[in-house]
Order: sequence, then C-alpha cells, then structure tokens
Amino acid sequence: MVDGRKQAVSIRMNTADIRKVKKLAGRLGTRDSDIIRFAVKTMLAKLAPLYDGEARGRNLVPVFVESGSELVRFFDLDASRLESIINDGAELSRSVARDDIALIAMRGAAEPYAALKLTELYPGDSAPAVGTVPSLELLRHYLYDKYVYRSVAASVTRTSDEIRGKLNGGGHV
Repeated sequence: MVDGRKQAVSIRMNTADIRKVKKLAGRLGTRDSDIIRFAVKTMLAKLAPLYDGEARGRNLVPVFVESGSELVRFFDLDASRLESIINDGAELSRSVARDDIALIAMRGAAEPYAALKLTELYPGDSAPAVGTVPSLELLRHYLYDKYVYRSVAASVTRTSDEIRGKLNGGGHV
C-alpha cells in the first residue's frame, strides 16, 4: 500500500529566492508552499528518467538535452561525471558517445571553457569560432536525431566530418 500522507520538509533558500516565491504566490493568489510544491513536481517530471533505475544511455538523452545546462551548472557536473551518470550500466549499443556527452557538458559550462573544449574536439579548420557554442536547438536536433529518433545502426553510419560541418554552420544536422 502506498502511503499518501504528506510530510513536512525543511529547505534552505536564500532571501532573494524566498522573496521571489512570495511575490509569485501573491500574484497567483496562492500559498508559498504551493509554489514550492509546484516547482518540485515540475522538476521531478522533467527529470523522471534520472530516478528510474532502469534508464541508461540513450534513454537519458532527452533529460540532458532539455535540462542539461541547468544540471551541469547547478551541480557542477563535468563530462566525466555526466558520462558515468548516462552510460554506467548501459549496453554498448545504447550508450552515448563521449564527444556527444562533452557537447552536453559544454552547453552548461562557462563559455570560454566551452570554446576551448570545442577547439580541442574539432582541431584545425573544422573548429567552430572561438567563443561560440553550438546553439541549443542545433544540439537538441543532433542528439535527438542520433539517439532518440534513429535506430542504432543508422546512427553509427554518421561520420564525424558530417557532424563537424553542421556544427560549423553548415545547416541542420
């Protein structure tokens, strides 16, 4: 039987965030606790695959495409940590490539660091201009196409040259 009772939870928030919660609650005509519950439920829905113990590899791509920047920044995740979160326990055919995980991590990193990492990933003439990071829309399209919409066999045939060309402004991937 599932226990449907609610529990009180204590959280620490800074003064500015509390003030925003109160203003939002006032504007919506509700209680502060309703705003916080809404925020938690919304976050849990967006991150649902992360608390599903069976979700691994490509099944986690949508979470990190949609919320990866916030997760990377807030929890200070680097590409190595992201790779372990995404690929630990995943079958090889369902895992996400390291370069793609690095792209996800770069979206949440400070821009100068991201530009440096892009230069390392794409040495020579194929490198994006320093100070640029692939747009979220381009990254979303590329990762969904490769890991969510395409079969594994089709995604393996895609060359790194084709991907680099698209990230350099050659159109949609």
